[in-house]
Amino acid sequence: MIYLRAENLMKRFGERILFEKIDLSIAKGERIALIAKNGTGKTSLIKILTGVDDPDAGSVTIDKNIKWAYLEQEPEFDPQLTIWDAVFFSDNALLQIVARYELSLEKMEEDPENPLVQDEMQRCMEEMDNANAWDIENRVHTILTQLNLQHHLSQKTSSLSGGQKKRLALAKVLIHNPDLLIMDEPTNHLDIQMIEWLEAYLKVMDTTLLLVTHDRYFLDNVCNEIIEIDLGKLFIYRGNYAYFLEKKDAREANQAREADEARKLAKKELEWMRRQPKARTTKSKSRITAYYETKEKASFKKDDKQVEILMKMQRLGNKILEVQQLKKSYGELLIVENFDYLFTPGERIGIIGKNGIGKSTFLNLLQGIETQDSGKVVKGETVRFGYYGQRGLELTEDKRVIEVITDIAEYLEVGKGQKISAIALLTMFLFDPKKQHAWVSTLSGGEKRRLYLLTIIMQKPNFLILDEPTNDLDIQTLNVLEEFLDSYEGCLLVVTHDRYFMDTLVDKLFVFEGNGYIRDFNGNYQDYLNELEENKGKKDNPNKKNTITKETKEIAPVSSKKLSFKEQREFEQLASEISELQKQNQGLEQQLSAGSNSHEELLNWSKEIELNKLKLDEKELRWLELSEMGGQ
Repeated sequence: MIYLRAENLMKRFGERILFEKIDLSIAKGERIALIAKNGTGKTSLIKILTGVDDPDAGSVTIDKNIKWAYLEQEPEFDPQLTIWDAVFFSDNALLQIVARYELSLEKMEEDPENPLVQDEMQRCMEEMDNANAWDIENRVHTILTQLNLQHHLSQKTSSLSGGQKKRLALAKVLIHNPDLLIMDEPTNHLDIQMIEWLEAYLKVMDTTLLLVTHDRYFLDNVCNEIIEIDLGKLFIYRGNYAYFLEKKDAREANQAREADEARKLAKKELEWMRRQPKARTTKSKSRITAYYETKEKASFKKDDKQVEILMKMQRLGNKILEVQQLKKSYGELLIVENFDYLFTPGERIGIIGKNGIGKSTFLNLLQGIETQDSGKVVKGETVRFGYYGQRGLELTEDKRVIEVITDIAEYLEVGKGQKISAIALLTMFLFDPKKQHAWVSTLSGGEKRRLYLLTIIMQKPNFLILDEPTNDLDIQTLNVLEEFLDSYEGCLLVVTHDRYFMDTLVDKLFVFEGNGYIRDFNGNYQDYLNELEENKGKKDNPNKKNTITKETKEIAPVSSKKLSFKEQREFEQLASEISELQKQNQGLEQQLSAGSNSHEELLNWSKEIELNKLKLDEKELRWLELSEMGGQ
């Protein structure tokens, strides 16, 4: 069943054609990642497919019988709405029932003895029962909790940061559970834990996906097909990221061979084109058309440059950066407490932790941008920081790209008396000659971030600090950046939610575990995950108290003054919901064991089991949390 069909699409940007004669169809069950260089039309194509923008030619048709949703890269909301309004403002009747139920719960909190409030509560519960809306209520609660929005429901959307707006928009599309979900950079502004939750959620959702992402682990874990925009055309790869790289390289090698043959043929055809143009007959028109097609093939050039820049920088002395008993807090939020560390030459450290825990503040403390409450940060005399911040650089819009770089330096010294010109460096970082002389104002968001990175490199720092450098960068740019950083000989400190990027480049982690504690972990992110899994296995003792197993048949409700009415009600619901999910999975597992002639039926059972397991984990953790609050 085809959900979306696009035919013969074309889009111009000024005089430049982004793409033309593009055909695309999305069938039920497909999970497609759309990738391309920044500025080549990814977001433009997404906007055309979703009706936000019109194509210059062609048409898009979406099946009228399906629900579909679009997550924008930079979502906006009515500034007068609260988070609550934004989530529940919908024509969806079930969501309106859930909204009334949630409001009645709040009234019960404020005035539990009021008979009118009690009657309203009873009516809302009956309405929830009749509409079978408890699953949606649970989905809303789970999604808002996982995206860290549950404690801010009364906050106006006008006061939200860009990251909070992205999480709110993501919550809204997930809650509506569409048949087709189109997302532009869904992992931007999410911390690693949120990304991993979103991966698990999307994997078990029966939703067809089209997404733009630069996160290669996310792409591999969620998608089963890659579509690339290159040279204004679409190329389809039915496999993971490794398969894409292999097939793309083969395609480009084949195009390079064809281009070489076409160049030889084009020379002969050019001589013919120049001879006696007035004597040509109508029959020669096919040969003229063939000449232009040959000329187009001949123009192909395979981009096989490898970025290896052994940048000449000031040598780091014996003393680099020493941190002694560092402490910083904002009111009750403790960022770091009693942290000691002595940086050594060539260290490559990644920083991980939840959003809002203080990672960026920590980077500012190390550089002296912010002042600590106590402790010392002693910087060596030879240290020269290069800082790439989340906000980016305020680039002068009325300058050309090449001028932004040459204003810093005409060339970059790379040792042994060699130099790389600003033009050559821009080319290495995927700015072609035409783009180098374009105005900064014409660059896409990702291209501006790429240019910002180059301004940092041109300053020849020997201690690079990168705060979320992967946001808004395309996969090709990330590959270039990784190659550069792989040969970088200075110290590297990086905050990133891109696990592939981190695993490629760092050999140590600072793990922000909360309440001011920063753990020094030797290894990359995958090593850290492996350790967590090992420790989880040790803790998962079936004899341990409060452990909820599959055999748990019944969980007795608790009555405690420590729990509010809403929490007490939630606790009682969780008990029955956990038991019901366990029974469902037992039945599904029996069906799987018995087998079926229908492959689709077996696949659906497996998906349902995985989704139930995900729900069980969340509900069991919440049940234990409420149990402890209630003093059990």
